[in-house]
Amino acid sequence: MSSRDIILGRVRRALGDAAGRTPEPYEEYEAAVDRGYLREHGARTTEQTVDLLAENLADYRAIVHRTDGEELPLLLMRLLAESGAQNILVPPALPAWWLAAADPVRIHDRVASTPAQLDKADAVVTGCAVAIAETGTLVLDGSPDQGRRRITLIPDHHICVVRVPDQVVSSVPQAFERLDPARPLTWISGPSATSDIELDRVEGVHGPRTLEVVLVTGAD
Repeated sequence: MSSRDIILGRVRRALGDAAGRTPEPYEEYEAAVDRGYLREHGARTTEQTVDLLAENLADYRAIVHRTDGEELPLLLMRLLAESGAQNILVPPALPAWWLAAADPVRIHDRVASTPAQLDKADAVVTGCAVAIAETGTLVLDGSPDQGRRRITLIPDHHICVVRVPDQVVSSVPQAFERLDPARPLTWISGPSATSDIELDRVEGVHGPRTLEVVLVTGAD
């Protein structure tokens, strides 16, 4: 049995039911995948998990802020003012009180919106689905407080609000338990960056150049 036969066997099994055929039994040639990996690495308190998230986000060059629900609108107002944002993209169900203290022009993402129209936004403010402490990763799933993937890729500045501790998990396996694989998942670890050319790091090529993460308590 060659590697080619094994791969084609896997393809046939995957397509077997859809094509109305019975898949060929190639399982005896393949070793079972060990799923006994750790769900998290080490025991941490909730506070330690949030601290690890903040540390790893900063290691990826994200700018991390901490606040509470009462101060969140003022913090968002300050971040937008400091960046000079005049036009911001907002998802369809971003909590209105988050931006109650700010007064920029709001650009709402619509199906008919063109990339040129979205490119006029100086920043985008979103929530998130889950944040992973061990990898410093934010996951967006297209929920109404996050919007479609494109609104977080076109503006040069992304402010993502993470509810602490409800949306923070330790590890990737724990994140997968919360996520729906049928949804459009966007995994973000720091601002967009590439080192494809001469190994020089360039930020903002495939997405926002600046990623600011607000860890907020008491925002429910």
